[in-house]
Amino acid sequence: MDAPPEPRTVYRHRLFTRLWHWINALAILILIPSGLMIFNAHPRLYWGHYGANFDHAWLELPRFPGWATIPSHYSLAGARHWHLFFALVLGFGLLAYMIASLINRHFQRDLRIRRAELAPSHLAADLRAHLALRFHDPAKPGAYNIFQKASYAGVIFVLLPLLIASGLAISPGMWPWLADLFGGRQSARSVHFIAMACMTLFVVIHLTLVILAGPINEVRSMITGWWRVPEEDHS
Repeated sequence: MDAPPEPRTVYRHRLFTRLWHWINALAILILIPSGLMIFNAHPRLYWGHYGANFDHAWLELPRFPGWATIPSHYSLAGARHWHLFFALVLGFGLLAYMIASLINRHFQRDLRIRRAELAPSHLAADLRAHLALRFHDPAKPGAYNIFQKASYAGVIFVLLPLLIASGLAISPGMWPWLADLFGGRQSARSVHFIAMACMTLFVVIHLTLVILAGPINEVRSMITGWWRVPEEDHS
């Protein structure tokens, strides 16, 4: 009998992308719970320049429990220390990643969305493949599909910059004009919270898809760079 073919692997993630991924993951996992602790100090959101206890809030939530916050006990000062430090990690990490990705053409090569990918027939085919838990094109197993490109581009070019800009707008002592761009400091705080909720949703969906696609293979590829093509893609 013929021996089974050796599993095929492709080099999918460059070193800088892998480093940024793990640094960014750590920053996000600290920023979200520390941000929830800061939110606990006043769990109400407003639009405009001002907002206080007796003003109309468009959203009011109960305080988040200790298991969901950093620190786990109430400490506004402690949460701000964690949040501001890892906000710097997030911001400068994103800047370095963008510069490196422009230099090595990662954006142009891997994340550029082509017109043909937006055709309804192509979108429907990719959606059917996702529903069948087939996340990669057998002809180009190392390439991102349209949903991966759109989600990654949305996070890198929209969601993360929005989080950083709105975070700066609500930081004491920062440029007043930045808060004005959001329609006021309270509006910037609301935008920051909404963007954080979107980032949390992205993380949940991302981790769910990693599990469905094969967590060992996916995590190994983000550590070593090498991704093993699933058997059904090269059989």
